[in-house]
Amino acid sequence: MQSNYKESKEMNNKKLQVWLPLVFSIVMIAGMFFGFNLHKQTGSTKGFFAVNKRNSLEEALELIKLRYVDSVHIDTLEEGAIQQVMNGLDPHSLYIPASSLKEVNEDIEGNFEGIGVEFNIFYDTVHVLYVLPGGPSDKGGLQVADRILKVDDQVIVGKKITTEGVKKLVRGPLNSQVNLTVLRNNHPLTISIIRGRIPVPSLDAAYMVDKITGYIKLNKFSENTYDEFMEGIQKLEKQGLKKLILDLRGNGGGLMDQAVQIADEFLDDNKLIVYTEGINAPKEEYTAKRPGIFETGKLVVLVDELSASASEILSGALQDWDRATIVGRRTFGKGLVQKQYELSDGSAIRLTVARYYTPVGRSIQRSYEKGKKEYMEDIWQRYKNGELLYADSNKINKGQVYKTLVEKRPVYGGGGIMPDVFVPIDTNDIQKNVTQLYLETTFNNFVYNYYVSNNSQFNQYKSAVDFAERFPGIDNAWNQLENYALKDSIYLKNISAKDKQGIKERLKAYLARYKWRTEGFYEVINLKDDAVKKAIEVLNK
Repeated sequence: MQSNYKESKEMNNKKLQVWLPLVFSIVMIAGMFFGFNLHKQTGSTKGFFAVNKRNSLEEALELIKLRYVDSVHIDTLEEGAIQQVMNGLDPHSLYIPASSLKEVNEDIEGNFEGIGVEFNIFYDTVHVLYVLPGGPSDKGGLQVADRILKVDDQVIVGKKITTEGVKKLVRGPLNSQVNLTVLRNNHPLTISIIRGRIPVPSLDAAYMVDKITGYIKLNKFSENTYDEFMEGIQKLEKQGLKKLILDLRGNGGGLMDQAVQIADEFLDDNKLIVYTEGINAPKEEYTAKRPGIFETGKLVVLVDELSASASEILSGALQDWDRATIVGRRTFGKGLVQKQYELSDGSAIRLTVARYYTPVGRSIQRSYEKGKKEYMEDIWQRYKNGELLYADSNKINKGQVYKTLVEKRPVYGGGGIMPDVFVPIDTNDIQKNVTQLYLETTFNNFVYNYYVSNNSQFNQYKSAVDFAERFPGIDNAWNQLENYALKDSIYLKNISAKDKQGIKERLKAYLARYKWRTEGFYEVINLKDDAVKKAIEVLNK
């Protein structure tokens, strides 16, 4: 009996010796598995065996929280710390607080949820400047020149009201209702509006300059830009489009893929449009993939010192392939690719992950080694050193020289796209009192009041151009503006003849904007625009 017990015990010990290492292995693997998952959840950049170890920043924040003499908002300190880290990188990497993320994303997405109205605040009252055709406000019966007194039960008349405050009140969830109390012809009425999805257009204008020359103006590159561009150019094709002016002046960029898709409409075969590359991002090429809608027509692209990023991708590709003539002034010089990463608290980081290069290998990014302040003041320095006035002053010509791919012309890298044809900046509005006219909102207030008072007489004109050519009241409007500006201590009687004429042309353009929207504005303002004139001259050679 005892012998059998010993034999059984020895057998059990042998089994334990065999299985024990396996059990330990399973426990170890399980521990590693849970540790690895914990590492992934925390997002630590260190090995998962050190997940509990805190860095100096975390330790400092915890110490402040536990020991500081006064109460503090740790969230605010964390935001400030992240912002300081971002400031140590390039000028275009940025931290977006959770409170701002929705608004920032709306601009890129190309829409928001609201009532479809444009307004301004004159004399402490919200005035309706424009009602989106077919939009929620239009369906509800809101009209231009209505004065909004209340949003639901919130009175919005008074000096404390701000544009941002009004936006927060009228915007809201899709299909929700908002009630506006408005004053129309001195009679109050209530209008109920069901909020909808409101597009934020990136195409300002698409019209025919003459029988064969079209004009398209893009103000940014959002998710809808390519679709808007295609709709615009197809409309022009039906009207006889053979030559095109693509205006990217003031376009600060946006989504790279939208610029690539538009470039594809101008370039044939499998031509390279742009490529990106960074230390942590392998080289990626973007090429033309399909037959384009305008691969052979004559093309001019207008650029200036505020054309940046996606605008430079598009104009750089067309210049490198000798597909378009670039007219204007040297572009901004932003050749960095950003990608947005959302953080756990609802905020986000827009981080530079690569540089982009034009087909011939040009990096458009200008230097930011001297810091963000000097980098952002570069445009002012260009004006001071005469670069915006004289082509000879452009320092980019001293940079690395590349050759275009077809005609082997010299082009330059390292500081924006240098145009093929230079057009100096318009020096109108430089005088202090003329600048004050616009900065004090005096001009905008006058134009609105003049339009509302003379609304009926604009109905006699067939188009914005017809209005610009036949409007007989511009001198009378100028006299009224002179007197109106005196209320804000702005004296216009002794300004130069050139500045006076410039203000008159702008006055007509802004009046046209109320009647024919942004397209009407550009149809009028472009009649006297030096860059547009030069573009037409280039196209007609």
